[in-house]
Amino acid sequence: MDHMDMDPRIWSGLPDHLLERVLSFLPLKTFLSLRSTCKHFKSILSSPLFISKHSSSLSSSSSSSLSSFILLSHPQFPHNKYPLYNTVTNSWCPVSLSIPSSTLKCSGNTTLLTSSNGLLCFSAPDSYSFVVCNLLTKSIRHVKYPFRPFAFELLTLVAVPTAPNNNNNNIAAYKLFMLSSSAAAAALVYDSEAGAWREYAAGGSAALNGTRHQNGVFFDGRVFFATSRPFSVACFDLEMGSWERSALGLLPPGGGGDEVAFARLVSDGDRRMYLVGGVGVSGISRSVKVWEYIYDREDGTNRWAEVETLPEMLCKKFLSVCYHNYEHVYCFWHKGLICVCCYTWPEILYYKVCRRTWHWLPKCPSLPHKWSCGFRWFSFNPQLYANV
Repeated sequence: MDHMDMDPRIWSGLPDHLLERVLSFLPLKTFLSLRSTCKHFKSILSSPLFISKHSSSLSSSSSSSLSSFILLSHPQFPHNKYPLYNTVTNSWCPVSLSIPSSTLKCSGNTTLLTSSNGLLCFSAPDSYSFVVCNLLTKSIRHVKYPFRPFAFELLTLVAVPTAPNNNNNNIAAYKLFMLSSSAAAAALVYDSEAGAWREYAAGGSAALNGTRHQNGVFFDGRVFFATSRPFSVACFDLEMGSWERSALGLLPPGGGGDEVAFARLVSDGDRRMYLVGGVGVSGISRSVKVWEYIYDREDGTNRWAEVETLPEMLCKKFLSVCYHNYEHVYCFWHKGLICVCCYTWPEILYYKVCRRTWHWLPKCPSLPHKWSCGFRWFSFNPQLYANV
């Protein structure tokens, strides 16, 4: 039978709900390439039918048609270009991600600060704002600074799935947490649902001196921070708007006089939180360990359970990279990986939780032979239904 094109008059006369039904059967990547065809096609992304059809398939990592990436920011790369490492294919992408200021709809330079569940957050000082964007849907929001001049630190973007336990990964709202760098060091929280800032008393933020390179991690409704010596855990309850010194004390490993030399927290944002720490004497690490937070529901007690020690050869390389300057060490979670990074080194040391194995992520091939410091890595998991 000869192929016959459908009369355009038939297409133009189709009711919207039937057109949406037909288009919903397209592969997601194919439809995303067509969204620039017309405004109506782009609006279908938020239609109930399209959401119900694709959100269930995207909720499972095994069936997702979208890759996940580790994104690299470095001063020697062209401005607003970010190399991507594909953690599905375990390879560097041949083309860097380009995010020009025109895409973010702001003037002047922008700096990528943090990421969470498909959302990226930039600072745009010339516009006196933060820019939160979903690159997959090309949607953005400008969040004006709460006041001017405004200096901040420890910015943490919290974008939590609506119902992660029910395999619903839709991001309906998010919060920006940070500390004001003023003498008062107040905690500031922006709520995307309310579209407003709230300011809270400094409280326990004074204990965070010396943790300026490590953002907070979200777990159990709170933003957690590992404080410097004496090591402990401080947290901020986002709902109550209050600080508390957590019962999750960072207990140094027993025996041999060893102690914690540095400590970093990592969380998947939902079910698990880990502690990565250097262990040694006189503030010098001789080994690196990973602990998992365990909560015993029967007796209501908390503890850190040791789960892994970095193998000796990998540990020697990592500690030589740090050269006892642990201020430059930071960690983040990415799709079942605990990533341990250093601002001065072009490779990531990562721990694959499910297999209990350690690996080095290879150096970016586009990095100049003579590179400088300033390596900043981010987890980037494109999400279709992460609202800004």
